[in-house]
Amino acid sequence: MTGTPGDQRLFLRNHLKRCAIRGLCAAGIVCVLPLSAPGAPYFEDGFLGLTQKELHDKMGMPQAVRDRKSALRVFTYYAITDWDKYFRKLVSPENGEDVYTFKRDGIEVRYSFSYAVDPNDQSENRTLYVRLVDIEFSPAVPISQVPLLVPEFKPPTDPASPTFRSNIWVLVFKGPASPQARFIVKEASKDSLDWTLAYQLFSLQGLPDPLTIKAPVDRIEIGTQSIDLVKRRQKHTHEAMMNPYSTEFAQQQTAPRPSQAAKKIPMPNYAE
Repeated sequence: MTGTPGDQRLFLRNHLKRCAIRGLCAAGIVCVLPLSAPGAPYFEDGFLGLTQKELHDKMGMPQAVRDRKSALRVFTYYAITDWDKYFRKLVSPENGEDVYTFKRDGIEVRYSFSYAVDPNDQSENRTLYVRLVDIEFSPAVPISQVPLLVPEFKPPTDPASPTFRSNIWVLVFKGPASPQARFIVKEASKDSLDWTLAYQLFSLQGLPDPLTIKAPVDRIEIGTQSIDLVKRRQKHTHEAMMNPYSTEFAQQQTAPRPSQAAKKIPMPNYAE
């Protein structure tokens, strides 16, 4: 290997770390370690698992920070300079969500990043890791338009991709599970489950039945969820459906429906 002695030492440390991880995997030992150093995101979305610093390097400094004030979606927004003073006195830094707002095709698109911390990190300035991306649209947009407004949202095209719905949201899974993603999951039984990249699209107006790609949605969450958890514990609230971003779903909607003969009005029989 060429390079400075410092580069050579860094390469050697990384090489030994990778070898150690491979050895644990080969031995059948699965361990979820907190991210003590910057690394790559867990999934193809490019956000989940990044440190706050890595996110700022990628997106620039946020335009604001917001803090949830209740279980409902009620937030207080702060300027960056004010937030640093506020959280040090009153709240934990992970309670703040970094906010970025863009204008795309006449639609206001607002990104909000929620964070997780390593519970074993007791330092004053704990490292924050992206655990959820909440993206809001104003006004609401059709389901079909979301990939055009959110470049990081690349939905699967396979009609059999695990997809579920309720009366107000559509949940779409994509890609393989990531053991490292357990670090940002709050579920109590997270270590016994596999966690996969998930897109959840919400509609305040409610979704029609049958669902169409013209149905309006107000926001999308990019996070990680468990397919097994949905199928085993949430089957009463999660109805399986065909992936709405598949060609087959679009063809199903444009196919002409069989015409039904008009029902005759029943005529009463009178006694003679």
